[in-house]
Amino acid sequence: MLAGLFPGLFGASPPPPPAAVTRPVPAPPLRADRIVVFKQRRLLELLRRGQVVETFPIALGEHPQGAKRQQGDGRTPEGRYVIDRRSAATRYTRELHVSYPDARDRARAGALHVEPGGAIFIHGLPRDYGPFDPPRWYRDWTDGCIAVGNAAIVKIWDAVPDGTPIDILP
Repeated sequence: MLAGLFPGLFGASPPPPPAAVTRPVPAPPLRADRIVVFKQRRLLELLRRGQVVETFPIALGEHPQGAKRQQGDGRTPEGRYVIDRRSAATRYTRELHVSYPDARDRARAGALHVEPGGAIFIHGLPRDYGPFDPPRWYRDWTDGCIAVGNAAIVKIWDAVPDGTPIDILP
């Protein structure tokens, strides 16, 4: 109605409504149903339905060749295990427990009259390193665990539920 009275001020028709603001669609959360660790290649892969969805560089136990045989040997186990629990109450950013030792590992250690060890985790760096992810590890430094960067352990933590199988290969 006012447009007819003041055609130069409002024009012949009302202005179009402002364009709707579109927000980017967030990426779906990373989900994995299997973890594969390649000790020799120093890589951890997250897989979903057989496809690699993410890869991370890793550091291993200070004696990385061969499978863990006994407590204190500084080796990372080899075999099929599961992620059976997790903790944020650690000196590292977060940690996922690997179900080592299994019955086979205990039997092998028993035959050697040694303790098999335990407390094998996938973990990040100490918390005070912040969200640091090294592009490559230059030395192995754990007591047998699988170390990843701090941003990496958060991604892995969020991607894998307890019960996820983990294959640790030579």
